[in-house]
Amino acid sequence: MQKRRRFKQTQSLEERLADEAKRLREKAQRLPHGRLRDAVERKAVQIEAAYEISELLRSPGSRAPV
Repeated sequence: MQKRRRFKQTQSLEERLADEAKRLREKAQRLPHGRLRDAVERKAVQIEAAYEISELLRSPGSRAPV
């Protein structure tokens, strides 16, 4: 039986989201104007929104009352 490979995550979720959004923004700048560039930019915006939501959920004010 084969063992599954395990990977330790060295970055937090926020760091990974920020890095991915930055990478996509840079990729979009290299693409010519058109549908593909728009799609890449849209994906970057979605990732940035996910990053912001993650930040909001981790803030101390977002805890459920006990």
